[in-house]
Amino acid sequence: MKLKLGRCHCLERRMESRQGAKRGPSHERSIRPRCRSLTSQASFRPTAPSPDTSPTMSGAMRTMERFARSLSRRKSGAMDADGTEESQLSRCLTTLDLVVLGVGSTLGAGVYVLAGAVARDDAGPAIVLSFLVAAVASVLAGLCYAEFGARVPKTGSAYLYSYVAVGELCAFVTGWTLILSYVIGASSVARAWSANFDGILGNPISQFLTEHMSMGLPGLAKYPDIFAAFIIIIITGVLCVGVRESALFSKIFTAINVVVLCAVMLGGAVKGKAGNWAIEQEELDNFTSRSNATVTGTYGSGGFAPYGVTGVLTGAATCFYAFVGFDCIATTGEEVKNPQRAIPISIVASLLICFVAYFGVSAALTLMMPYYLLDEASPLPVAFEYVGWGPAKYMVAIGALCALTSSLLGSIFPMPRIIYAMAEDGLLFRWLARVHKRFKTPILATITSGSVAAVMAFLFDLIALVDLMSIGTLLSYSLVAACVLILRYQPEPDWKDSPDFEFVPGGAGSEEQDKPQWGPMLLIQPRSRLPNKQSTVIVNVCVGLIALLCVVLTMFMVHGASALAEQATWVIAMVVIFATALVAVTVVVWRQPQSQTKVSFMVPLLPVLPVVSIFVNTYLMVLLDLMTWIRFAAWMTIGFLIYFFYGLKHSSEAKKYAPSAGNGGQSPLRSMQPLNAAKADEDSSG
Repeated sequence: MKLKLGRCHCLERRMESRQGAKRGPSHERSIRPRCRSLTSQASFRPTAPSPDTSPTMSGAMRTMERFARSLSRRKSGAMDADGTEESQLSRCLTTLDLVVLGVGSTLGAGVYVLAGAVARDDAGPAIVLSFLVAAVASVLAGLCYAEFGARVPKTGSAYLYSYVAVGELCAFVTGWTLILSYVIGASSVARAWSANFDGILGNPISQFLTEHMSMGLPGLAKYPDIFAAFIIIIITGVLCVGVRESALFSKIFTAINVVVLCAVMLGGAVKGKAGNWAIEQEELDNFTSRSNATVTGTYGSGGFAPYGVTGVLTGAATCFYAFVGFDCIATTGEEVKNPQRAIPISIVASLLICFVAYFGVSAALTLMMPYYLLDEASPLPVAFEYVGWGPAKYMVAIGALCALTSSLLGSIFPMPRIIYAMAEDGLLFRWLARVHKRFKTPILATITSGSVAAVMAFLFDLIALVDLMSIGTLLSYSLVAACVLILRYQPEPDWKDSPDFEFVPGGAGSEEQDKPQWGPMLLIQPRSRLPNKQSTVIVNVCVGLIALLCVVLTMFMVHGASALAEQATWVIAMVVIFATALVAVTVVVWRQPQSQTKVSFMVPLLPVLPVVSIFVNTYLMVLLDLMTWIRFAAWMTIGFLIYFFYGLKHSSEAKKYAPSAGNGGQSPLRSMQPLNAAKADEDSSG
């Protein structure tokens, strides 16, 4: 006969709390021993003693264990009833503000330059398919961000998400990497803005600075870019004044950018020729054989996809970075109204808008002009000259400046919020978390990050450092996808109090289940319909294996690409083996019970979509060169010095994990339950 132990235990605790309230604390103390005996008779799992109290454990072992626990401690994610919590920041942004911020940050100057280079050298007119593949890969990461934005709508983006799901050290690595990515991104965009503006004027600024202030030192720029530093200071000042003013600033420039792009697409529809998507091989041969050809080389076999499927995928790898920037939306959790609804909607909407813009501009460009004639540096002005609309180049120049301005704002905006979140948690210097009383902005974090970006734009040649941006972005995408897998398979906050829980001999909650019983059948046939400790351990191990298998598999695919092209047996065998193992581990995760906790947005097709996202991001990271990873290691060395000598001691979570806190090693993921469940647990426990 099945016994509804969960409900009985809830009623027992509620009666105890009510009687204790009526009869006083002494009666409550007298009743607790009897409750313990009832609990033990019902075969509830007893609380395990803390390993720190074991008399057989040496002092060195206890120190090592405490140190390991401090690295893996996780942050609480409790929220108020309306999905928000009290914050020092101003909660004034709307869903429209977030969409504009995401579009402005993502739809930068790349739309004016990237389409020409990729179409000419990689994909041809099939660049529209490259953008489609890149958009799908970006949406996978965007969906994972959207679910976490609904679960934990707080400032911090991927840093906070990894802190909640994985642990403190992983969170610090993520946050420190994101800071580097945003600093380099803001500095490089500012230098691009300066170069673009200087080009419109006829390059008088660069000529003057090269003549009078040339530096000529290795690692530094040819001349100090005063204008780039000045524009960063202006944007930083706007961000200091207030988030509402920053949103208005972004709306103006993003609107101008979108209007210009719509005009470009309209021009392609009017002046485009369908024959440019079906160029014959003979035309290509004639072009390359002309003595007066300005461009030489091989341009594929003609047609819609002159470089074949390989060219489409190569172009997609480049176009993927055109969708980077939407993650800045996830840093606004404490500054937006109704973040649990606004963040998921704005992330998905901004990615869709950006895809339509990239698709439309690339289609218009390749329809107006044969792909082999496109200019790599300024394809749109040359294309309008080709069709007889020369004055349109001024419209394109204005649109590019507006795109760079909104992109610069999108690069600087999330940087102080990441720093603020890390400083508030004690992992960075706490004075960086100071908020202006009037403007409700992280004033010191904004000034500090803006100053660092201005100095870098002023002095350094950032071309060699741009690939470091990719590491931060791709690493954060992968971690967020892994965190979604981990949290979706976590046990319920108080699963034995669930009304759906039933006592079944050998099932969840019985003595047989409480004892560690491991076996291969648990991988495909879990004992419980709800997550428990065993299924959680299985999923956590599988997520680690998925990451490892993705790294090994992509290394064979990238570094063994020539052997794969030659159909070498050993490379094909290794790729098949590791791909099969990856599929098998994914199936094991799929067979485990998922959490029944619902949020406003959840990633569909779990666990396939997060695993595919991890694989794509890992593949792109493996493509980066060795010097990029060496520079990344140097940056992380600085970060680890800060963390181990400051953050580890001053972490806010250290107090919660102290032995005096009396939490018994309880995971802070318990606090991620909905408020009504949390209140019910408090009421029932008295």
